[in-house]
Amino acid sequence: MIKKPLHPGELVREVCIEATGLTVTEVAKKLDVDRTTLSRLLNGSTGISPEMALRLSIALGSSPTLWLNVQRDYDLWLAEKFRSKLHVEKIKNAA
Repeated sequence: MIKKPLHPGELVREVCIEATGLTVTEVAKKLDVDRTTLSRLLNGSTGISPEMALRLSIALGSSPTLWLNVQRDYDLWLAEKFRSKLHVEKIKNAA
């Protein structure tokens, strides 16, 4: 099994809170989102939406694709945990 990747909220916490010394409220204000919205992301209750990826990229000078890839990797890791429970049959002659 693939090593568990960071939840995107953990990375946001490291980059936006721990590295800067800003509070959740201050970062939420800079991102122009509700504090609750940011808290849910930081606590792992929600993931990074395309809109949040864009906000983070503007605030941090990064690419929105970077943030969406972090989310994708985490989502795929979660899905892989249930691979053995899927009852999927191969489709013959499929590419």
